[in-house]
Amino acid sequence: QVQLVESGGGSVQAGGSLSLSCAASGHRYTIDWMAWFRQAPGKEREGVAAVYFRSGAPRYADSVKDRFTISLENNKNTLYLHINNLTSEDTAVYYCAAGSPIHSFLSFEVYEYWGQGTQVTVSS
Repeated sequence: QVQLVESGGGSVQAGGSLSLSCAASGHRYTIDWMAWFRQAPGKEREGVAAVYFRSGAPRYADSVKDRFTISLENNKNTLYLHINNLTSEDTAVYYCAAGSPIHSFLSFEVYEYWGQGTQVTVSS
């Protein structure tokens, strides 16, 4: 089992920046990928960024790759997502996920473990 706990959400002005954190614990040796997803009201859960746990190689959704940065802390206990130039379209609950997918690294179906989510609200 892997436990994931997100933090860092909140209310931010449009144009600002925000960093989210995800603390991982438990049997981390069982996972190869960690990812960030988001879900806005009335929309499907969307994968925005993923990172290969062992090398740190990132993957990004095309819609966010110029503004989002995913990273792992050196000890690999914490996953981060830094978001620049926030817009109202970034308003969503952001979830951390972990698993061992072999493809579709930004699809929610391939991840086994999920955090509880953290709300990000962007106001203009």
